[in-house]
Amino acid sequence: MRIAEGIEMLELKWGSMTFCPTVFFDKEQWLLVDTGMPGSAPAILELVKRAGIGQQHLSTILLTHNDIDHIGGLPTFIAKYPRLVVYTHEKDKAIINGNQPMVKVPLERLAGLLGALPEQARSEFESTFIKPKSENVKRTLADGETLPFAGGITVIHTPGHTPGHVCLYHVPSKTLIAGDAMVIENGELRGPIEALTPDMRTAIQSLKKFKKYDIETVICYHGGQLRGNVNRRIAALTDRN
Repeated sequence: MRIAEGIEMLELKWGSMTFCPTVFFDKEQWLLVDTGMPGSAPAILELVKRAGIGQQHLSTILLTHNDIDHIGGLPTFIAKYPRLVVYTHEKDKAIINGNQPMVKVPLERLAGLLGALPEQARSEFESTFIKPKSENVKRTLADGETLPFAGGITVIHTPGHTPGHVCLYHVPSKTLIAGDAMVIENGELRGPIEALTPDMRTAIQSLKKFKKYDIETVICYHGGQLRGNVNRRIAALTDRN
């Protein structure tokens, strides 16, 4: 779905669920925000191709945080694009680099996910996260910095769901990429999923950081996009807590 000039929201199916990674693009390159579950990379590449973006060069992946449904597809992208630059926040870097276990994924579930993958995809996952040969994250993101992509993407550190969770504000289109800081359910904007958010109090407090941004559109990884009175809707979430 085309959100604005240079922004495409993907609708990535995985079983009964739909994830919504975001693509920023211009005539020369495209950037991917979050990578889906293990084995999702081929489906993402097909969606990008259908959107008419695939002929450009994938230069960068921005990871909002270290949950498996956001980083699971990363190994295939790293294998396919050796010069790829991966960004995330310092506080989530250790898990993405394979130096710490994925705290929200029980070992039995991880084994089941990997067992369902083709051999090559399973090998890529293991060499990236379980027995890493090098660091996957090439650059860390800092709160308040503006990345020189797509006319400017501002990083907003929003801890709570994970310690290093970040949201991304696209300056030209006034679009907020919310990651898992918020979700959309039945057309309504809600806070993060409590069962998957270890520090719910901090997560809600983090939403107050959006007050300084004029937001016309919000993209939630779970739920898709929402327009209209976005700042007021976010304020209502923080006022309840």
